[in-house]
This record gives sequence, structure tokens and C-alpha cells, in this order.
Amino acid sequence: SDVFVPCPECDGRRFKPEVLAIRWNGRSVADLLGTSVDDSLGLFSREAAIRDRLEPLAAVGLGYLKLGQPLNTLSGGESQRLKLVRHLGAFTTADAAAPETGPALLLLDEPTTGLHRHDVKRLLGVLQALVDRGHSVVVIEHNLDVLKAADWILEVGPGAGVEGGRIVA
Repeated sequence: SDVFVPCPECDGRRFKPEVLAIRWNGRSVADLLGTSVDDSLGLFSREAAIRDRLEPLAAVGLGYLKLGQPLNTLSGGESQRLKLVRHLGAFTTADAAAPETGPALLLLDEPTTGLHRHDVKRLLGVLQALVDRGHSVVVIEHNLDVLKAADWILEVGPGAGVEGGRIVA
């Protein structure tokens, strides 16, 4: 819905007063959920389990998102990078809940959509780190920076829709 009416009891903070009364380092749950990923990295610098979950978000350029960001407000590019983070975390942490299962094949459809050139560079670093760990990454992309970084390029065409679908180069 385009209309947002805050709850009169919690004033849009999404928790009952008794939950909001609980504090961690002077911050309520609502305060913590309103903190960006980048700011949270400093805030949780001594909490390894939390920091390990946040670092991949920052690595793919999502450090500006709030911890409590509603998923329905994310752009397509943000959603794709968030999905990538899920895989990246499983590949980079020794977390028992997400054990390394061996090399994986990741297929990404235009993950640079909506990204600033600086964020594309960060994304390329993350993708290269996955390749360096033995994973394979296939990217459907038109961004020239991504094409320059590719080990292999397949051009499919010659047109779109029913006119396409053949490898032309």
C-alpha cells in the first residue's frame, strides 16, 4: 500500500512498549533496526557473529540499507545483491548453519541494474572473490565494466525473443 498509517501505540516502531523498554548499549530494538549496515558494523564490532552477517552486505554496496528495511521497498538490483549475499555468506563463513558444500554455480541476471559505477566495482570484487574460492559465476549483463572483467563472453542473438537464442560470438 502507498499509504502508511503509524500505529498509535508504538508510533510506527513495530514493537510493544515493554519490548521497546529493553535496551542494548542504550538502544532499543527500533533504534537498532533504524541503523544502517555501515553504522552497525562499528556498533557491533565486538560481536563476531553479527559482524560476519553484516560484512557481506557492505561488500556488495548495501551498507546504506537499514537493518529493518522492509523487503518490499528494495529495488530489483538491491534484491539481487541481497540474494547474492545469502550465497556469499554461505561461501565465506564457517557458520555451522551454512556450511561450505563445495563449488557452486551462481547465475545472475543483470546484477548491476541501478548500481552506481563505484558499486559495480565493489560487486565485481565480490564476484571475483567467489571465483577465487572455486565457484563459477555466470552473469547475464550489458554493463561494459562487467564485460571487461569477464573470463569468457558468450553473445547470444541475433535478436531478442523468438529471434534470439543462438550463440553468435
